[in-house]
Amino acid sequence: MLIYRVPSESSRARVAVWRQLKRLGGFYVQQAVCVLPDRGDLRERLARIRERIEELGGSSVFLTLREVEEDARVQFVEGFRSQSAKEYAEIVEECETKFFKEIEFERFRNNFTFEEAEEIRQDLEKLRRWLRKVEARDWMGADGRDSARRKVDECQRKLEQFEAEVYERTVQETG
Repeated sequence: MLIYRVPSESSRARVAVWRQLKRLGGFYVQQAVCVLPDRGDLRERLARIRERIEELGGSSVFLTLREVEEDARVQFVEGFRSQSAKEYAEIVEECETKFFKEIEFERFRNNFTFEEAEEIRQDLEKLRRWLRKVEARDWMGADGRDSARRKVDECQRKLEQFEAEVYERTVQETG
């Protein structure tokens, strides 16, 4: 558990610390009180965040929780699961509302270019990186992992179909 204080006059500093802890997968019990699983890789990264807090003129206390009451343990586990499930749902939404729509829009515009296909491939890589990050911090087996994986796989298939169309159109135009 990390309890910290960052000077109140710098909202940028508070947001920066919050963002770093969320990237680690921290679950906020309340403002400036964050819980993480006790893992070596997280301890190292947490130490760097604590150094950053000090550089910003703040302070922090790090506690290793050995005995946690059952109701608090349940709250932490459910908090971690809920956090990861929400991120998986966001990935699914991103696939459905942006990625799929982008391919549909480019077909509508008749924009079958290598450059467009490459841009969409970069979007797919962003989705894959995001999914890997969420999976890496899903320590409690949240709902939605399989669904997010299936959607990202579906993005891959849709992109491959679009790339095949781009190839066919390019061959027709040059041949």
